[in-house]
Amino acid sequence: MKSDTTAPYAPRTILITGASGGIGAELARLYAAPGRTLILWGRNAQKLGELATLCGGMGASVQTRQVDLCDGQAALNAYREDDAASQPDLVILGAGLSDIQTPGSTTESPDKVLQLAQVNYSTPVALATAAAQGMAERGGGRIAFFGSVAAFYEMPFAASYSSSKAGLAFFAKAAGLGWRQHNIAVTLIAPGFVDTPMSQRLEGPRPFLVSAKKAARLCARAIERKQAVCVFPWPFRVLEVLTRLVPQALRERILLSLAVGQKDTH
Repeated sequence: MKSDTTAPYAPRTILITGASGGIGAELARLYAAPGRTLILWGRNAQKLGELATLCGGMGASVQTRQVDLCDGQAALNAYREDDAASQPDLVILGAGLSDIQTPGSTTESPDKVLQLAQVNYSTPVALATAAAQGMAERGGGRIAFFGSVAAFYEMPFAASYSSSKAGLAFFAKAAGLGWRQHNIAVTLIAPGFVDTPMSQRLEGPRPFLVSAKKAARLCARAIERKQAVCVFPWPFRVLEVLTRLVPQALRERILLSLAVGQKDTH
């Protein structure tokens, strides 16, 4: 039977990585509803449990899984188990790491660079591919990646972070083109500063700061509309266009002049 394309988008089963905090948790709350299954992945078991209780109280059926995305093969195996059991029709890959080169150091920490590459690129790309395989067999679905506006800039103090998000953005674009024929819509979410624990570590101004709750609403709207790329808040869309017009030498001087630090969480 042909589906009614005018009906509101209502995914039945949603898998969210990075659900134990930030935008991921807000998305879980937003999607929680009777008759809907949420599969919530995160590193913090206590926060996952609290979120599961909250979403369950809103009528959703909730499953949780404590996952470390640094172990890509374990995460891939876990996804295959959840896919076989629950068949998600929406997968939101929201987990991510950030880091900034410490003042006075020559480079970033190689260990953190490896972790960033795994969590921000390698593992979500593998999970998305596994999700697309299952969705194609079932007739379609939707996949969302959490990128960053940092993907648009070669940030010398956060080379691994900006490049991991740039790689993810390019994969989302290519995969979205390739998977479209299987009725799989891919959305890349590219936020600026969102008021989450990740951005709260940053020292200095956070222009155009958006709350996690508002960010979740913008993400859900982009997914519903099958939007290929969602950049927010809007000033960053303008900046992304303007920076393309800046000569490379000037662009490099501006980037090198930026002074950004972060608080030590240890």
